[in-house]
Amino acid sequence: MNRQNHPVTRPTRRAMLAGLGAGAAALLAGCSDANPFAVHRRKGSIVVGSQQYYSNEIIAELFAQAIEAKGLTVQREFRIGQREAYLPEIASGSIDVIPEYGGNLLQHYQRVSATAGTGPAAGAASPAAGPTTAEAVQEELTRILPGGLRVLAPAEATDQDSFAVTRASAEEHGLTSIGDLAGLGRAVRMAANSEFMARPYGPAGVKSVYGVDIEVTPVEDSGGPLTVKALTDGSVDVADIYSSDPVIEANGLVILEDPAGLIAPQRVTPLVAEALAPTAVEAIDAVCARLGPGQLRALNARSTGEQLAAEVIAADWLAAQGLAG
Repeated sequence: MNRQNHPVTRPTRRAMLAGLGAGAAALLAGCSDANPFAVHRRKGSIVVGSQQYYSNEIIAELFAQAIEAKGLTVQREFRIGQREAYLPEIASGSIDVIPEYGGNLLQHYQRVSATAGTGPAAGAASPAAGPTTAEAVQEELTRILPGGLRVLAPAEATDQDSFAVTRASAEEHGLTSIGDLAGLGRAVRMAANSEFMARPYGPAGVKSVYGVDIEVTPVEDSGGPLTVKALTDGSVDVADIYSSDPVIEANGLVILEDPAGLIAPQRVTPLVAEALAPTAVEAIDAVCARLGPGQLRALNARSTGEQLAAEVIAADWLAAQGLAG
């Protein structure tokens, strides 16, 4: 996940390497270890990571500051990138905590399981095969996670992938649910990240469940300004925009209903090392117990509207919730 509309926060070694030329980055990497993106843990610290997505970074900062308020030392490794980059790091013990999204995390491990031949190859990516409730997602995650990892109780807050259309398009074509897109009578143009192609709710899933043909126009900003522009200027018919994004309300967009439950519930779910200190677990649990859908939308709005840094947004929210140090 990658957004272009969030303020800059603490640079990490990973971010600094990304800003260097290829030769300089390789030289720095050679001076330390073979993997320039490896997390270097400071002794006695709890490493909190985040995806390269502004909302996820805010949640990670909530976790980090809540843990620090318990008297523990935190090392931040933010904006790591996609699951292919950060999941190996948390599996290896380089990262202790990262905010995840239940449904997508489960589908990732189902694909890994199917590829490795340890799970049902046909059912792993089948849109009709997966859990359709948050409780079922959590239960299956607990079963399928690799050794050394666990998920804590999820927040009520979700950041769901959603099929968004303009209000004008919804009214013109009578669009209220994903299946209504078939009424366009042609392949539907959709703006989304390239990875959307492989999702269970991507083109194959939408065709299987709703009978709608989807042609993806790759826009690599995870529902950010470029995706919104493609939708509002008519370059595409529909866009994948996260449900807690303030741009939905700001642009009067309509989220199409998903009556078949094609998109698994994506509640904010802490993925942590199994050996994470109980005090840190207690801090994260306290954050998730208070983080509802409206709360997350408000936090995101402070980032996109007020252009505040994640650390400021998190500090203000934790203080208001009585969770600050």
